[in-house]
Amino acid sequence: MDAAILLKGVTKTFGSTEAVRDLDLLVPRGGLYGFIGPNGAGKTTSIRMIMSIIFPNTGTLSVLGRPSALDAKDRIGYLPEERGVYRKMRVGAFLTYMGRLKGVSDAHLRAHIGPSLERVGLPGIERKRCEELSKGMLQKVQFLVAIIHEPDLLILDEPFSGLDPVSTRLVRDLILEEHRRGATVLLSTHVMPHAEELCQHVVMIHRGRKVLDEPLASIRRRYDPRTIRFEPLDPESDPSPLQALSEVERVDRVDGSYEIALIEGADPGAAIRRVTAAIAPARIELSRPRLEEVFIRIVADETTSAEAEHQMKADLRDLAAPGGL
Repeated sequence: MDAAILLKGVTKTFGSTEAVRDLDLLVPRGGLYGFIGPNGAGKTTSIRMIMSIIFPNTGTLSVLGRPSALDAKDRIGYLPEERGVYRKMRVGAFLTYMGRLKGVSDAHLRAHIGPSLERVGLPGIERKRCEELSKGMLQKVQFLVAIIHEPDLLILDEPFSGLDPVSTRLVRDLILEEHRRGATVLLSTHVMPHAEELCQHVVMIHRGRKVLDEPLASIRRRYDPRTIRFEPLDPESDPSPLQALSEVERVDRVDGSYEIALIEGADPGAAIRRVTAAIAPARIELSRPRLEEVFIRIVADETTSAEAEHQMKADLRDLAAPGGL
């Protein structure tokens, strides 16, 4: 497999604090990977090592086949978690300057900067100074900087920070466009539904250690909660026939519909057919596990003390999503 990013046994400490521990990571060329976990898990530290902003204490890494991102910097687009604009520069001049640094021709920049700003909902701001823009507007300008040279590898650290729901959806669509163009994408976020709706593969990190590294489809199969969500065609239907089904463990009423928990080993397809035969459905679907739930299950297995349990609850507060994509 041709790797765009390859880390082997990477560890990074700051004094007595171990920020990243023995991290292995392989992102193949053309992949769309989510790098997820709570705030403080070690995601940004890992990305800074990938970008050669800081260096590991131990372990090896390569980026686009080179031993350092510095050797491939013109083929990498990077959106850092912190704002990285020259605040006194005008937006058009800033984008032109950053494009030139990446080897983009002036003719290409003149033709594309205006339409690109319009595409992200910022028409006519070329003459505004960066310091005049809101946090969300700056985030979109920085995203344009990351893709202005059509990079082979796009690394995005909390790309939806500061964006309203409309802008979040717009940036999500642009990320997918870059992936369809052929870019490898590594997207870091603590808001797990963002990765869940966007990525093909998820790497989960907790307290500096990788705890999950699987395709999203595989995660959903392995952590299947075996729950059917069912809304009867007749809201007054008696749900007792559902409880009588041999595949059903429990039936709970939730907001006018039902959540049907299946017994261990039940065939979901057969259960859905029997549920619809028992009561006419308005809507029926197999519930998919959310990444927050997967994280809780993984971390709960490691919780062995009151202190660890307290820390886990603090970590989980970071996972509440401020709205979907």
